[in-house]
Amino acid sequence: MSGRVTYASYLGLDTLLASQHPTTERHDELLFIVIHQTKELWLKEIVHEVRLAKGLIRSGDVEPAYKALARVSRIQTIMTLSWDVLATMTPADYLSFRDGLGASSGFQSAQFRTLEYLLGLKDAAFLAYQDEGSEARAALEDALAAPSLYDDAIARLAVHGLAVPAEVLARDVTQPYAPSAAVEDAWLAVYRDTARYWELYQLAEKLVDLDDALLTWRHKHVLTVERIIGGKRGTGGAEGASYLARTLQRRCFPELWSLRTRL
Repeated sequence: MSGRVTYASYLGLDTLLASQHPTTERHDELLFIVIHQTKELWLKEIVHEVRLAKGLIRSGDVEPAYKALARVSRIQTIMTLSWDVLATMTPADYLSFRDGLGASSGFQSAQFRTLEYLLGLKDAAFLAYQDEGSEARAALEDALAAPSLYDDAIARLAVHGLAVPAEVLARDVTQPYAPSAAVEDAWLAVYRDTARYWELYQLAEKLVDLDDALLTWRHKHVLTVERIIGGKRGTGGAEGASYLARTLQRRCFPELWSLRTRL
């Protein structure tokens, strides 16, 4: 029957499975490509879910956002485990095809930077890795200019009558978020009276799950890079493991971590 939907046509398998183009005949290059393409597919779904969660939280429909955020955390777990598969590749395996990567680098992943922007890790310098006028650049610019997931969560604190400074609520959202003692106090009030602020408490814990999973993914990334190339610079001039190690200090939702000392 002409035009019928099949497993292959619905999933676009002809295109998907023809999208791996190794530059050498080395056996392990296909694994390298598949791992990174799979991560990009998962990032597409993560961005999809975070955008949904943001919209729900901004509209005040917070509880359904928990499911989207929980799904993101589960996907992050799968992405972290995938580093173990990549780690089956030895340094010699990688070096046998590394030159074929040219100037390509994970720094150029527009979806990963979009995710960082959506979570509040704003850094306009990463726009430079995308071509002017490209769809990737436009998506990144939109995420940079919009309030982050954490901005939306903080706005809910104010809606619930908790004291959030006006300068935090009206901050320049294109800039990195700076921790606020007043915001920490507001979240602390939530954690000290979970029955009263159950909606916010559950939201906060879902955010911590997400941040925790992102940090775990970063840590495993560092170990995998060190295992395969040691302290060498990455492709495209990236710093490699030294840069990745510094990212372990980043927190998307800083007050949700710092308040715990005061409980």
